[in-house]
Amino acid sequence: MKRIGYILLYLCLGGVALFQVFPIIWLFLFSLKDNREIFAGSPFALPSELRWENYVKVWEGGIGTYFWNSIWITAVAIILTVLFASMVTFAITRMKWKLSKLVLGLFMVGLMIPIHSAIIPLFSMFLNVDLIDNPWSIVITYTAYNLPITIMILLGFYYTLPREIEEAAIMDGCSIHRMFFKIILPMTAPVMSTTVIINMIYNWNEFVFVNTFISSDAYKTLTVGIQNFIGQYMTDWGAIGATLIISVLPILLAFIFFSNKVVEGISASAVKG
Repeated sequence: MKRIGYILLYLCLGGVALFQVFPIIWLFLFSLKDNREIFAGSPFALPSELRWENYVKVWEGGIGTYFWNSIWITAVAIILTVLFASMVTFAITRMKWKLSKLVLGLFMVGLMIPIHSAIIPLFSMFLNVDLIDNPWSIVITYTAYNLPITIMILLGFYYTLPREIEEAAIMDGCSIHRMFFKIILPMTAPVMSTTVIINMIYNWNEFVFVNTFISSDAYKTLTVGIQNFIGQYMTDWGAIGATLIISVLPILLAFIFFSNKVVEGISASAVKG
C-alpha cells in the first residue's frame, strides 16, 4: 500500500513537472517556425521544417550586443548589491552603534516603494547628472532597488554566526576590514549564493528601467532589444521566439545548477540563533 502511495505521488509530481516544462518546449518549437506556420497551422503542431536560421537571423540582427549588455550589467549590479548588502548587514548585526536599528528600518522601507513610483524622480536625477542613455544608470538603479531584499535575506544568517570567531580574530590582531573580507564573507557563501540567484533573475528580466533610461541600441539589454524584431507592418514571430529562448536559457541553467544552493541559503537565513 505504501508503495502504491509513492507511485501515485511520483506520477503527480511528474505531471506537475511536465505542466511546468511544457511552455518552454512549446516556445522552443515556436522559435523554429515561420510566420506562415505560426498563423496557418495549429499552435501545438510540430514545425514542418526546423528553421534554425531564425537563431542565425537574431544573432546577426544585434542580439549578441544585447546579450553581452545583459550579462555585464547583471554581473556588475549583482557584485555591487551583494557586497554593499553584506557590509550593511555586518555593520547592523555584528557591530554596536546607536543608529543601527534606524538604518535597518530605512532599508526595509525600501521594500514598500513601488518601482513605477520612482521612475520620474530617477529620470530627472539621471538627466541632471548626464546618465540618461548610459548603462551605469541601470547598474545604479538595480543595485539600489535590490539592496533591501538582499539585506533581509542576509540578516537571519548573520545573526547565527558565532561571535567567538570574531573575538578570536581580534585577539590575533585582525583588523575589522580584514575580518570581514577574509572570515565573514567566506562563511556566508551559502546565503550569498541565494542572493546572487535572486538578484540575477530580477536584473536579467527587468524591462521598465532599461526601456525608460536607455535609447541607444548599443546599450540595450535582451528584454528591450527584442522590440527590434517587431515591425510596424510585419513582425517576425519566429525570430522573437528564438530571442526569447536565448534570453531564458541563462536563467534556466542557473536555476538548474544552483537551485539547491538557493534552498540551503533560505533555510540557513530563516533560523536566528
